[in-house]
Amino acid sequence: MTKKAFDGDSAKLMVKGLRETFSSGRTKSYEWRISQLNKILEITRCHEKEILGALHSDLSKPEFESFIHEICLVKNSCTLAIKELKRWMKPEKVGTTLLTFPSTAGIVAEPFGVVLIIGAWNFPLLVSLNPVIGAIAAGNAVVLKPSEVSPAMSALLAKYVGEYMDSSAVKVVEGAIPETSALLEQKWDKILYTGNSKVGRIVLAAAAKHLTPVVLELGGKCPVIVDSDINLKVAVSRIISGKWGCNNGQACIAPDYIITTKDFAPKLVDSLKLHLIKFYGEEPLKSNDISRIVNLNHFNRLIKLLDDDKVSDKIVYGGQTDIKNLKIAPTILLDVPDDSLIMSDEIFGPLLAIVTMKNE
Repeated sequence: MTKKAFDGDSAKLMVKGLRETFSSGRTKSYEWRISQLNKILEITRCHEKEILGALHSDLSKPEFESFIHEICLVKNSCTLAIKELKRWMKPEKVGTTLLTFPSTAGIVAEPFGVVLIIGAWNFPLLVSLNPVIGAIAAGNAVVLKPSEVSPAMSALLAKYVGEYMDSSAVKVVEGAIPETSALLEQKWDKILYTGNSKVGRIVLAAAAKHLTPVVLELGGKCPVIVDSDINLKVAVSRIISGKWGCNNGQACIAPDYIITTKDFAPKLVDSLKLHLIKFYGEEPLKSNDISRIVNLNHFNRLIKLLDDDKVSDKIVYGGQTDIKNLKIAPTILLDVPDDSLIMSDEIFGPLLAIVTMKNE
């Protein structure tokens, strides 16, 4: 017997059930919110090895990086929400005017209702569960749509959220474009999306039909300005950690390109080379501390940036590729022109461009 596909009717029925749960008032209680937050904490504690395995399966993400950037951050968010929840729920007293004398006034935090959360593949645990923590702490019913590009984590979230949490108020929908489209057809009370600006526009357009408030967490070019009056060793270590230590550059907060002066650039490049060897060795493609590119499409996209005639002779370090294992070594490009492909959009990978200026 084949499983029925998730379509618009399925989404409509699911949202109807969630609205009934929310309307019952159950999700507004302190007890319900705390119980669900503790369940998220329990998932991360009891299934840590499986989470690490899923992250390695999807991205070859190093174990230490997975623990620090994903598991620990989710635990910290959950612990904070549990600690602060009573204070967050407490009405805030505010002053009144002479016009309303002798009244008293207060601000009471109310949940939006039924919230859709669309996760991303690069930090598939963190950017999926962090918004869920916020939504539950606020007393909402939630639908989580993990990214299909990280299938192992998507399956893990669907399994354990279903097993541990209140299934009448918290749902996980797996799938790709058809499932996401079916979800976006529905009326939501709030939508949170993490990803690229192209899909962000689609999400915002769908939300506009219902005047649904939206939170978009998107990427950008993320420049790093490096002047000569710095502790070079510290600066370079931080740039490397932020670039290649964050999912091998596949992160919206990773340094996208460096701006520095022509005179200082050679010294900066030499220091970057030296520290990259310390971090990842002489053969970085063999390093266990570097994540792979998530899939062949993204691998080919990055190769296209490197093959651009305007930058192909600008590589001063790295450039090695391994299509079989979808790995690209940390790569530095010097004096990249503004009109090159690599400067036209977010790089989202292990390529670091350096743009030089005459002076500060």
